[in-house]
Amino acid sequence: MMTPRTDWNDPPSDGWTVDDLDRLPRDGHRRELIDGALLVGPHPGQLHEAVVALLRAKIGSRCPPGHAVVHDIEVCFSASRCFSPDVAVILTGADPRRAARLAPRDVLIAMEVVAPTSLLMDRITKPALYAAAGIPYYWRVETDGGVEVSTYRLDLVDEVYRQTGEFRDAVDVPVPWRIEIPITEITPPGL
Repeated sequence: MMTPRTDWNDPPSDGWTVDDLDRLPRDGHRRELIDGALLVGPHPGQLHEAVVALLRAKIGSRCPPGHAVVHDIEVCFSASRCFSPDVAVILTGADPRRAARLAPRDVLIAMEVVAPTSLLMDRITKPALYAAAGIPYYWRVETDGGVEVSTYRLDLVDEVYRQTGEFRDAVDVPVPWRIEIPITEITPPGL
């Protein structure tokens, strides 16, 4: 049996687990797991958080019954793999009040707002692992030089995402339901 850790500076030789995350101090760092490796990132910053808040509000106002928009939730693939999407659309059967963790099957859309410290994770690693876990849709939001949204849909045969759109003026997708959002509505003032 593995010994739970309480200090992220003291890595276990057998890898970190989801249970270990619960024992670490709440100090503003974002922590995620890839196969027992602990990834510790800085707080994303005001611009990132502003885009996340606007995106949550706009998607939330367009959610059909049976869906909810959440953030600050962990999606756990296994005891040693867990990510925190910036925004997620979940099925309301996956009640976010019951736990701060969800299974990939509870997530309909995983959304990541790319930050300078998350380029590789948000562009390559997370989409690959979200797709392998069967999350049907992935949205990536770029903020370098303005807001741009790229949308993807899971190819069930190849278990990879196929791009369905790249939007600089307005997001306009027909699935999982019709979502139309002018980019100006998810762009913070000054960006």
